[in-house]
Amino acid sequence: MKIHEFQARQLLAQAGVAVPAFAVAEDVATAVAEAKKLFDAGHKEIVIKAQVHAGGRGKAGFVKLVSSLKDAEAAATFMLTNKMVSYQTGPEGLVVRKLLIAAAEQIAKEYYLAITIDRARRTATLIASAEGGVEIEVVAEKNPAAIVKVPLHPLLGLQAFQARELAFRLGFKGKQVGQAVDIMMKVAKVFRDTDASLVEINPLVVTPADEKNPDGRVLALDAKFQFDDNALFRHPDLEKMFDPTEENPAEIRAHEFGLSYVALDGNIGCLVNGAGLAMATMDIVKLHGGEPANFLDVGGSASEEAVTEAFRIILSDPSVKGILVNIFGGIMQCDKIARAIVTSAKNVGFKVPLVVRLEGTNVAAARQILADAQKEIPAMQPATDLTDAATRIVEAVRKAG
Repeated sequence: MKIHEFQARQLLAQAGVAVPAFAVAEDVATAVAEAKKLFDAGHKEIVIKAQVHAGGRGKAGFVKLVSSLKDAEAAATFMLTNKMVSYQTGPEGLVVRKLLIAAAEQIAKEYYLAITIDRARRTATLIASAEGGVEIEVVAEKNPAAIVKVPLHPLLGLQAFQARELAFRLGFKGKQVGQAVDIMMKVAKVFRDTDASLVEINPLVVTPADEKNPDGRVLALDAKFQFDDNALFRHPDLEKMFDPTEENPAEIRAHEFGLSYVALDGNIGCLVNGAGLAMATMDIVKLHGGEPANFLDVGGSASEEAVTEAFRIILSDPSVKGILVNIFGGIMQCDKIARAIVTSAKNVGFKVPLVVRLEGTNVAAARQILADAQKEIPAMQPATDLTDAATRIVEAVRKAG
């Protein structure tokens, strides 16, 4: 699960991490009012950021630095009345519903700091770089030596000596070291306490020196959190942060029925049981010249109702020109899928080619169910194996135009 930047700042602030003053607004009037509070508090500039689950906001014009209420109003109006289009959104763009209104801080130096799961090491790992403020992928490609990785102990977590060593290695000096160590330790704790899969601060900054802070202040300016969906039952407070308007409606609908669904860019819908079989099915569709329109795993014990809903979800995508059903019946019984196909044909209808490959538990009964319903489902073709299924659906979609 992803959350917005303002929510990430809230979690960091609750953990004791230093962040600039901020507020959130859902309309122009509120944005102007919150901007006025920051100006009245003595901040000469504020930043207004669109809150969407996509990168590239700055280049798209949806991060604005303003120094007057007039400019704040203009920026808020623009963001709330235009879709944000960036390299991560596609040409259709995203509707902006919330804005982050925050104090703008002067920056002397930018850093990158994150904790995520290193699958190779099989442990949480702190990742840091003295080259912050840009995509970490760019740094990794152009200067991989600038990225430092510190594996965290599975029981003890990040140790203070590790944080101090890293702070010196990154170039923090004087009182900056203590501040950086404090932030690292608190970020590591919030990562563990929330069952996060990613906590990212980019940039982590040092502000210019002043009389009160001769070495500057270390602040988290931009933050990103992602959480392990399988652990959310332990965190009802985090579940409340979920914003359904930022997700694909079909994916949310699938989740309600216990289905794993991810929309893709192709035109062949795939209904499969098991993530590995789903990946293999998509691979063989591409091998034979087709393009998968989705990843849809009904799991090993989906009900007939859930399977019927799976067909509804696939057919709700106008780009789908054909459907491939590939079921290996272990826990999932083939006859249940067959009955669901017949039910869907009656309730939803298949106006696109449908190829069905079934093997495993109750497969003979399943094939008889489909044979008996052949007249009700003229678009359906049985397949003998996976290769036969892939070639049949790709050819049927090609002929359908």
